[in-house]
Amino acid sequence: VQLQASGGGLVQAGGSLRVSCAASVRTFSEHVMGWFRQAPGKEREFVASIGWRSSSTSYSDSVKGRFTISRDDAKKMVYLQLNSLKPEDTAVYYCAADESGGSSPAFFRYWGQGTLVTVSS
Repeated sequence: VQLQASGGGLVQAGGSLRVSCAASVRTFSEHVMGWFRQAPGKEREFVASIGWRSSSTSYSDSVKGRFTISRDDAKKMVYLQLNSLKPEDTAVYYCAADESGGSSPAFFRYWGQGTLVTVSS
């Protein structure tokens, strides 16, 4: 499984951004997809996940109501729409995949290289 994240950049506080992740896996629709982030000097933390065939979504409390995760199984893509961005959202955003998934990095077997999102105040 290979994951390629893209779409990061510099945005002002209150702005929006969409990050994307392309997956190369034959059974993409049978994988839970997740987004995590890691700010400088901090541990990697859960942001959002989406189940098989978009069956369910989960968000961290810090992004709930502002971020939206979605997937396109035909294109083997997963997206994270980031709205109402805050400076504390600044981090490298990683996409991850696993047959089961969860809310901890330990539950995801496959990882992309990350894309940097910087929110200026």
